[in-house]
Amino acid sequence: MSFLSWGLAAASPLAAPADDGPGNPWFSWQYVRDNAETLAAAVQFHAGLTARAVILALVVALPLAVLAYWIKPLTGPILALSGVLYTIPSLALLALLAPAVGTTTDTSVLIALVLYALLVLVRNSLTGLAQVPDEVRDAATGMGYGRFGRLLRVELPLALPGIITGLRLATVSTVALVTVGSLIGQGGLGDLILGGFRNNFFKAEILTGSVLCLALALVLDLLIAGLGRLLTPWTRRATS
Repeated sequence: MSFLSWGLAAASPLAAPADDGPGNPWFSWQYVRDNAETLAAAVQFHAGLTARAVILALVVALPLAVLAYWIKPLTGPILALSGVLYTIPSLALLALLAPAVGTTTDTSVLIALVLYALLVLVRNSLTGLAQVPDEVRDAATGMGYGRFGRLLRVELPLALPGIITGLRLATVSTVALVTVGSLIGQGGLGDLILGGFRNNFFKAEILTGSVLCLALALVLDLLIAGLGRLLTPWTRRATS
């Protein structure tokens, strides 16, 4: 199922809701069974869009953080620019992007998510780099490392805890922000939540979408935390 066809399908009611009351429960196994395929597609779309946005944001944020780390006068402007982008309301940003990329694809949502994730990733990456001890940098320079060699072999590995923290925060916030894409039919689990409100306040649809969104955020956070532990074994030894 393509992203476009999924967005159009999710905009329609998944099942006929009952009137508000005992016949319209907040949770229904029958609803989950009847719509298992649609729910799985929504989770896949939501997770895929989140992963693409965070990876792209990290690719952009790391060079910006390194640039701010190397050239101190650029720290303020870089953080200010990413902060300004973060303050743009999501609906307004989607409207600004629509003329350039269209409103029927997930591209506008992806660009917005990348821009929103930049502030957290740049700030935490820069903080991690700034916390590398001066004596470690001096020792690396004394061993013959140049600026790039020292960055790749010493500073970035030691800054990984800060980078991982930023990655976790950006991922969880991105999972939440993806739901805003439901305004144009590209919100993954947000399409279920919004569809439930539009579908005569269908409680089972609303709660199922909300719970799956929460579960996805928790699972991704735990996966990144586990990855961080694998990549930084020295932090575990220091704690012990």
